[in-house]
Amino acid sequence: MANRLTQITTRTGDDGTTGLGDGTRVPKHHLRVQAMGDVDELNSHIGVLLAEVLPSEVRELLVVVQHELFNLGGELSIPGFELLKDTALLRLDEALEHHNAQLPRLKEFILPAGTRSAALAHVCRTVARRAERSVVLLSSQDPSVRAAPRQFLNRLSDLMFVLARVLNRANLDGLGGDDVYWQSERLARE
Repeated sequence: MANRLTQITTRTGDDGTTGLGDGTRVPKHHLRVQAMGDVDELNSHIGVLLAEVLPSEVRELLVVVQHELFNLGGELSIPGFELLKDTALLRLDEALEHHNAQLPRLKEFILPAGTRSAALAHVCRTVARRAERSVVLLSSQDPSVRAAPRQFLNRLSDLMFVLARVLNRANLDGLGGDDVYWQSERLARE
């Protein structure tokens, strides 16, 4: 990843191709480019979430996640390259365990709703799932894609679900409370 952008408008993509980190050019509809774009979109959504008032512990975690997503995108941009470290997945596992332990057990499905920050975390969760699907599809056709990016995105989507629940309870904006439960027929009977 020695190449750094010094000029944003190069016009080299006007022909419908884009350059990968190793210098090769591929069509912009290439599965690798799709996966990189989905990861970039996820990182941008996390940036929007970081613009909200958040508990400092959540903010610090999400800032680290953004850096790890940039590493993941860099790894995807260079076939056969490894940039995402094992510690990134371990950090997500630890955060999941820590935050999930503080939440009540779910008795029903919840809606992607609640406070603004929780709703944004749910958007991040769904975009992480899409990015994961893109990486899975890419890896099914390209054996150079390691399992780590797929595992990281899988775990990150789980973490964003848990963080949405945490943020619904954070009460930093005076609106905190509980999850918004799906009004299923079973709940209506109880």
